[in-house]
Amino acid sequence: MTNAITRRRRLELVVGAVVLAILAVLPLPIRDVYTQNLIILTILYAGLAQAWNILGGYCGQISLGHGLYFGIGAYVSTMLFVDAGISPLLGMFAAGAIASLVALLVGWPCFRLSGHYYAIATVVVGEIGHLLFLNWDFVGAATGLYVPFHGQSWMNLQFRTSKLPFHYLALVFAAATWIVAWVLEGSRWGYSWRAMRDDVIAARSLAVRVFPSKMAASAISGFFTGLGGAIFAQYVGYIDPDSVMAANISILIALPAVLGGVGTLWGPLIGAAILIPTSELTRSYLGGAGGVDLMIYGALIVGVALLRPAGLVSLLGARR
Repeated sequence: MTNAITRRRRLELVVGAVVLAILAVLPLPIRDVYTQNLIILTILYAGLAQAWNILGGYCGQISLGHGLYFGIGAYVSTMLFVDAGISPLLGMFAAGAIASLVALLVGWPCFRLSGHYYAIATVVVGEIGHLLFLNWDFVGAATGLYVPFHGQSWMNLQFRTSKLPFHYLALVFAAATWIVAWVLEGSRWGYSWRAMRDDVIAARSLAVRVFPSKMAASAISGFFTGLGGAIFAQYVGYIDPDSVMAANISILIALPAVLGGVGTLWGPLIGAAILIPTSELTRSYLGGAGGVDLMIYGALIVGVALLRPAGLVSLLGARR
């Protein structure tokens, strides 16, 4: 059994390396800016969904407030750049650290709840953060913040002549979250999280420290979500509470993992590869057609939920 698990995990690394190589060369022949943008967003949200999956999938804590961590990452990185002149390449790690700290502060009271009560609490906390930033003049309130252009460079994470650097930045981010998830899946934390997800009482009987384990998952998930928010802020060049903290951001972060398969390595990537292009394409071509884009988007999610409750990854025979 142990040898089989070892072989499976080695195979996952090999497949991961192949997928990474394919994604690295994917944009090279593409000249259409819209398609490039679509690929970048898909990869970025694959990383964000994997970050959510650490808490929502492996740990079983369904968070619907990750937009708060995403927005905090975007704001911290941007404000450090605008007000203190700190390079976004460095500021993004500060953004991740602060988002991780906020995730711990949210988790401290909320992890005393369970099931749908926890999910509702995360929605409330996310909306509180959204409303606070909408009315907080120090962070620009509803007006938002523009990212000033200080010249093309990797230190500033600013590129005007090509989207290719952002593609590789998003790819490094997504690969890092995947590798961390792979390591955690085979670690003591990973086994503890899955035990808690399946049966908290049984996990406690096996000496699993439930609350500290949940806090660890929340901190890691919050860190990578904040990191993704910082990258997004540099990519779009302008942020406001509605674009980085609204409830739909939290849903968009969680849905690829749910659609692809929660608690699996490949679920978030597969889900993002289907969901994000579908979302962007239907909004672009059907956005003004009386909500038809939202109907198609919703029908896809409902269809997968009915036909494949374990997610699209189950088509490959993968189990969580």
